[in-house]
Amino acid sequence: MKPDSSKVKAVVAELFEKTRLVSENAYSPYSGAKVGACVVDDKGVVYSGCNVENASYSLTQCAERNALSNAINAGMKAGDAQSVLIVATGFETLAPCGACRQFMSELLAPDAVIISCASETDYRSWSMSELLPDPFILA
Repeated sequence: MKPDSSKVKAVVAELFEKTRLVSENAYSPYSGAKVGACVVDDKGVVYSGCNVENASYSLTQCAERNALSNAINAGMKAGDAQSVLIVATGFETLAPCGACRQFMSELLAPDAVIISCASETDYRSWSMSELLPDPFILA
């Protein structure tokens, strides 16, 4: 199910500039992709993160996972994240990678919206079920 367009527009309007500024903090000497992410919980608290690359690519941390980790570190509970806004400076809209999709599937609210922006008017949005219809779940 596609996210509600009015909710998507409201999240972009509220968080685009903050997320863009966070993207400037990225450490991305290998890809050049400066990515910022902001997560909003059910109380309206905003948590941010940026990508931090490493020469050993598998150790790279994406902005989405950093923002969600910051939220959990601050006390947010799994299932409380209502939205994730991603800004990749100088790039088209980037869909979250597979690792981020799995990470988000465990921490976002079931009806959370995920938005990736190239600008305030050029963005894509998804529900979690659109991004990862069959997440890995331990029984």
